[in-house]
Amino acid sequence: MTAPHVSFSDDSTHLLPPTDHLSSPVTGWTRAHWEAMADRLLDGLLPYATPNLAQYRLPGPASHSGPWSDGLEGFARSFLLAAFRIAGARGRVAPSLIERYATGLAAGTDPHHPEHWPPVTDRAQPMVEAASVAVALHESRPWLWDRLDDAVRQRVCAWLGGFVGADVNDSNWRLFQVIAEEFLVSVGAPHSRSEIDAGLARLEDWYRGGGWYTDGDGRKFDYYNAWALHLYPVLWARIAGARADSGIVARHRHRLREFLAVHQHFFGSDGAPVHQGRSLTYRFAAAAPLWAGALADATPLPPGRTRRLASGTLKHFAERGAPDERGLLTLGWYRPFLPVTQRYSGPASPYWASKAFLGLLLPADHAVWTAVEEPAPVDVQDVTLALPAPGWLLHSTAADGIVRLVNHGSDRLPPPPATDDDSPHYARLAYSTATAPQTPGPDNQLALIAPGGTPSRRGRIHPLGAEGRSAASRYGDGDCDGVVTVSVVQGPWEVRVHRIDGPGGGAVVREGGWAVADDAGRPEVRTGPGWALARRTDGLTSAIVGLYGWGGTEGTVVHAVGTNAVGRHSATPVLELAELAEGAGLLVTLVVLTADPAVPLTGASATVADDGTVEIRFPDGTLERVPTALSDVPVPSPGSAPSGRS
Repeated sequence: MTAPHVSFSDDSTHLLPPTDHLSSPVTGWTRAHWEAMADRLLDGLLPYATPNLAQYRLPGPASHSGPWSDGLEGFARSFLLAAFRIAGARGRVAPSLIERYATGLAAGTDPHHPEHWPPVTDRAQPMVEAASVAVALHESRPWLWDRLDDAVRQRVCAWLGGFVGADVNDSNWRLFQVIAEEFLVSVGAPHSRSEIDAGLARLEDWYRGGGWYTDGDGRKFDYYNAWALHLYPVLWARIAGARADSGIVARHRHRLREFLAVHQHFFGSDGAPVHQGRSLTYRFAAAAPLWAGALADATPLPPGRTRRLASGTLKHFAERGAPDERGLLTLGWYRPFLPVTQRYSGPASPYWASKAFLGLLLPADHAVWTAVEEPAPVDVQDVTLALPAPGWLLHSTAADGIVRLVNHGSDRLPPPPATDDDSPHYARLAYSTATAPQTPGPDNQLALIAPGGTPSRRGRIHPLGAEGRSAASRYGDGDCDGVVTVSVVQGPWEVRVHRIDGPGGGAVVREGGWAVADDAGRPEVRTGPGWALARRTDGLTSAIVGLYGWGGTEGTVVHAVGTNAVGRHSATPVLELAELAEGAGLLVTLVVLTADPAVPLTGASATVADDGTVEIRFPDGTLERVPTALSDVPVPSPGSAPSGRS
């Protein structure tokens, strides 16, 4: 069953080809839809091009790098899309498309031209865009690079050559240098072999196993693992060709294969990716590694499933207003929504979504385009998946097609002693394909409330493990000396066992469930002793129930307008305990997110044995036992009751 979704008033999908439910019985989308969407995105940019097509100055707030850099970003990221379209059609596209980017390259790399690009300098945004230019030039080489005037080629090499000897941010940016300088190698231009090798070697330092990289030192797990840290090694190998070390290429392919076995579970049945992490305005770029696996012969997925997942996520956004009626990708998720952006986000930043079109490089007769679509895992079975490297726990339900991510490991903070404020896209206890975090808000948080009303921050997350149907972590901040939380999942339910070691003595404790949001209007709410729920008009329901330690608590719902990426009106069910006992306190909470009307929201219980073990009974009767010592809590082993399909 396809999960319910919010409808947006954009009729632009009528511009796409008719659906084909014979070859694509799940999404109805084919290669023709991808080509039509690529053309629409490219055409939508033309009104914002500078006269000589070297920059695209899109409407919207500038990034911290400024309009000059943002204009280059518009060229580079759309050039990536154009290159995939050109190469995928073997050059059989409108000649004006090729000429558009040839003209822009000539003007942008001419330092005396009024539309010239900012140089590639230490830790500057043009480094990001240079990598896209290099990839695009390589993939479209026979139709563009090989036909450029020699003077233009020399200027392109000189501009990309700004990487040589430059200082690069120690993150996925190291791979931008690898890509740009490997392209310089391929055309016989000056480069540094040692810098290429060092960038590839640095990637090894960040590998955490199971297909997972952290984006630089620390616990920085998000979609950069998908659209950067796995993607660029594949693109580098394509540029390097026979020069690439076969051992390195084989290692990257093995890791990508491992990752895709997991990544396929990050998409809901309606195509929505789990809403977690930064740069979410790149949207369907989450599909890029699916195609990369097929390109590199490094995927465990059947070709029909690869297309189902990739087409599903592109279709998901196309049906919800991205691109908009102008054919533009805006800064947001569906509609414009700036809280999903970062300081580096500019009006053209969303066009890193171009990476999703990597599949066009595969010929039209490749199996990923000709095989009949196969269902995704979420389409056919409930899945529970522990991911120890990032400290995550996924649980999805086929009845409503929702994927939920329980977060006990990613905070995106540099290693100690560095500190930072919480980000709503990293600090929450859970994320999903059907919801987005409040920005700000109480959803999926346990917080001690200071007398002035300020909630404690989760801050740095200390993972304690993820295994089976459980995951655990510890955090401490300010008024809270320490909180250990163990999450146990079963179907659509999550039970959280919190052990709070803090000042107590009258402190207020608040916990929020999932925030549900809708453009259609304010969600329906209900409350009672120790429970609360919010329900969207299509039936998507969030509920929170106090199972232990919440005695005398009356559930409430927090409403907000304009603070959620999914919809304008949002509501979060909340429990608030007026007085926490002195010293250590124990709270057990059931949180539910479901669009299945058959899911019971009551019937769960929690009891505490003499040895401090918490026995949990889920609404379906499943039993789990959780230890609650405040020291390093081992992840509980699965209980004796059946855990469902996985």
